[in-house]
Amino acid sequence: MSSTHPRQEPHDPQHLDAQRAALEAAGCERVFTDTISGARSTRPGLDAARSYLRDGDSLVVTRLDRLGRSMRDTVNTAAELNEEGVRLVLLDMGLDTATREGRLMVGILSALAQQELETIRERTRVGLEHARAQGRVGGRPPKMDAAARAAALAALRGGLSVTDVAALHGVSRWTITRIRDAATED
Repeated sequence: MSSTHPRQEPHDPQHLDAQRAALEAAGCERVFTDTISGARSTRPGLDAARSYLRDGDSLVVTRLDRLGRSMRDTVNTAAELNEEGVRLVLLDMGLDTATREGRLMVGILSALAQQELETIRERTRVGLEHARAQGRVGGRPPKMDAAARAAALAALRGGLSVTDVAALHGVSRWTITRIRDAATED
């Protein structure tokens, strides 16, 4: 059973027709489509195709970028298909995961995706270090300043409940609980 998943670019409605023609020429029996940008996290056509496919079936796509939003997403999808016993065929590359060469290419793409992930992590780490060195701290500002935190702790020590202290300061119980727990760790 061959199943296909073309994706239409929002700015190019004729592109879907060309993909469909290529898939039909390749002998595909059923076509699933997404007509939204591939950058979106929900892909109903791909999800429907994946639900439809069974062990021994093939998923045929016209190009590798039709399968995922990023290289990592694409490689993860290819790996999941492989684990499910679904063969992946990429028409533009002549790649077929049923062949040794096809599996090798998926392995290479997987290594590249891992390298991309590590590069992103390193750039993020360097960027955060640079921001901290310039005095910028990420995250939300604290809900209570140091004086308000000290007053809340004093109220807790004075016998007020977490709920009462939270209401007194206009914050959630969880905020007061975190302040209390942080103070007991010190």
